[in-house]
Amino acid sequence: MEKIISMNRVQKTALFSLAFNMAYSAYHIICGIATHSWWLFTIGIYYAILSVVRFVVLRYRGKRRFLVRFTGTMLMMLSVSLVGTVILAFVKDRGTVFHMIAMLAIATYAFAKITLATINWIKVRKTSSARMLALRNISFADAFVSIFSLQRSMLVSFEGMTETEIRIMNIATGSAVCIIVFLLGLNLVRTKSTR
Repeated sequence: MEKIISMNRVQKTALFSLAFNMAYSAYHIICGIATHSWWLFTIGIYYAILSVVRFVVLRYRGKRRFLVRFTGTMLMMLSVSLVGTVILAFVKDRGTVFHMIAMLAIATYAFAKITLATINWIKVRKTSSARMLALRNISFADAFVSIFSLQRSMLVSFEGMTETEIRIMNIATGSAVCIIVFLLGLNLVRTKSTR
């Protein structure tokens, strides 16, 4: 009974994250179009696709094995598309400058995501539920991209680093995020026992 209650809480958190991610995605896409920023536009598309995957996970009632493989494959494909945004960040779009108050809000949001993803991981670490495993990895994929976006904005919003150093940090962090998201997907694809 306790496990069912715990899973329902995780699913409610996932529904809240889905609604928030859809709004966050729309904001990025609109801002990207309005400001002609390919970075904001592509990150908005990333969050839109992640929202669709999260929606499928929450609504799917078929074979659990398919659900896990679908989510894993989508995360792996998203990691490959992230490579393009990392290259774009290196070559063209160095980042958006924000006021300190906006940066604090963005930082709070990014760290709240990583904290919630970690809490959910702890809650479902011993489960073999396909839905819970998929939601856990989606949450981490979401959180790590938020951290990357935060880092990009912080480097240009606060003084102290040269243009070259900013580009090197962006490529290093972005590459790490791409690898992590790919591994999150691979972890799901290789999962054997789910219910």
